Amino acid sequence: MRLEKNKKKKLRLKKKWKITFNLLFALILGIMIYSYYQYKQGLLVSKGKVEKEQINYQFNGKRDQFGGTNILLIGSDAREKETSRADTIMVVNYHPDKKTFKLISIMRDTYVDIPGHGKNKINTAYAYGGPELLRKTLKENFDLELQYYSIVDFQGFIHVIDEAFPDGVKIDVEKRMEEYLDVTLEPGEQMLDGKHLLNYVRFRHDAVGDFGRVERQQKVVNALASQFASIETIPKLPKLVGVVRPFINTNLSTGNMISIGSDYMRKKGEIETLRIPIDGGYEDQRISGVGAVLRLDFEKNNQAIYNFLKK
Repeated sequence: MRLEKNKKKKLRLKKKWKITFNLLFALILGIMIYSYYQYKQGLLVSKGKVEKEQINYQFNGKRDQFGGTNILLIGSDAREKETSRADTIMVVNYHPDKKTFKLISIMRDTYVDIPGHGKNKINTAYAYGGPELLRKTLKENFDLELQYYSIVDFQGFIHVIDEAFPDGVKIDVEKRMEEYLDVTLEPGEQMLDGKHLLNYVRFRHDAVGDFGRVERQQKVVNALASQFASIETIPKLPKLVGVVRPFINTNLSTGNMISIGSDYMRKKGEIETLRIPIDGGYEDQRISGVGAVLRLDFEKNNQAIYNFLKK
């Protein structure tokens, strides 16, 4: 009698597990179908709006020694017909186990050794040999391992901001900005659309030049992380990836973009940032044939990068 009861109990338990498994399978399948549909809808939004044909670049990177994934983020203007110097150079550090994000901004006037091309400003490495040469340059000078690259089209930046934040992104503009910009920015806290936000992060024609621009770029990264972390935004991620995907030249798979993007949207608090060169780790110099550069104390800067990524 007891054996029969135990047998029936086991059968009921097995049936419950089977039902639970089928429900979970149906839920996961539903999410996958929904995500794929939303991704395709995003692609349709951007159809016909891409001005520059994408290039498949060679990129021989790998994870860093701390188990993190470093993404080389390059800002470029897709309206230019020829390869230009990188307008913005950042390294996004994502640790998949800790679900953490860190950001290193490399100032474009940093004077470095470019493999096969001698010494020059770091942003010329991109013009000489695309993201792969820039990767080699960062590895040789800063011992930074880079697994992925993403070349961000400025029009793509505008589209994803406007899609994710129809009411704009809240930014406290510190002063009036208008010189060499497509728009005029007035001081004060306000909601900026994609076009105004792009101009905000690109402005550099004041007394602090690129130093102020890097500070604004890092400020915007934290503002986006803070404002992305909402119930309303996270379900839109597959569509957002679809919208921006045609405007980003990257070796990240769509799945990786969605996975990393999801963790970024859930980010709480400020993202840690580092600027290279660090304060006290460089000298302003002028080099004949190159112009004004930042000559680094590489020992100080490389130690700062190591400490930043290790903790």
